[in-house]
Amino acid sequence: MAGQVAVITGAASGIGRGLAEQAARQGMRLVLADVDERGLLARATALRELGAQVMTRVTDVGDATQVEQLRDAAVARFGGVDLLFNNAGVMQTGYSWEIDAAQWQRMLDINLRGVINGIHSFVPLLLQQKRPAHVVNTASLAGLISSPLMAPYNVTKQAVVALSETLHYELAQLRAPVSVSVLCPGAVASAIMASNTVDTGPAAAFSAALDSSIRAGMSPRDLAVQVFQALAEKRFWILPHKDFKPALEQRLRSILDETNPTFCMIGAKGDPHAAR
Repeated sequence: MAGQVAVITGAASGIGRGLAEQAARQGMRLVLADVDERGLLARATALRELGAQVMTRVTDVGDATQVEQLRDAAVARFGGVDLLFNNAGVMQTGYSWEIDAAQWQRMLDINLRGVINGIHSFVPLLLQQKRPAHVVNTASLAGLISSPLMAPYNVTKQAVVALSETLHYELAQLRAPVSVSVLCPGAVASAIMASNTVDTGPAAAFSAALDSSIRAGMSPRDLAVQVFQALAEKRFWILPHKDFKPALEQRLRSILDETNPTFCMIGAKGDPHAAR
């Protein structure tokens, strides 16, 4: 990948930070986007000290015009794009009936529309280049298994999985040299819960526990190593946390058997029945 160009949204922290650092280790040229200008500039400075070529652009991925400008800036600086990470995301917890319209809209704009805008702006460019390229959309285990008190996150991440599968089929139909992956991680150390607006009631306790779990999760660096290995193998599904698979199997079995769903948390040793 040395010399190739990677565009990463949500690059200032968390998963995006890990992806940017791993891309730099691969010798890639980087286009980093985020709404956090200070964090973005700090990340770029650190990567330049490692010898990476980096450009940054403050970008709200929910704004189609800003994503188009990100694409144009990447082309103007580096001449094209080889790897796109639609990665920016935020969190919202709470009971489904208590989450207000503004909270829903924010989640839809960033978690889902951000991926839609990335695909709409960049895929035509990748096809036009007529060379191998790759799109990675960051979903979540929530894209495969629903959890209570996380309705907007579940909805947006499951939509990202569906969109990614559809794009995969479409590009295969065209025999295009552009590949797609969907990243569905569990807890990865980050401050994503800082974007959550719930601070009272039962949901607050859930949010605090979730925040602790996330901050103690897999390191972004370890995640990024797995992601780039999957890219080398051109795998569509990137599932870094294997211990969730029994819970996914239970969900799929419930669908096939047409039984009512039963929520089960993933235990410390991967036992989906460890807590309910």
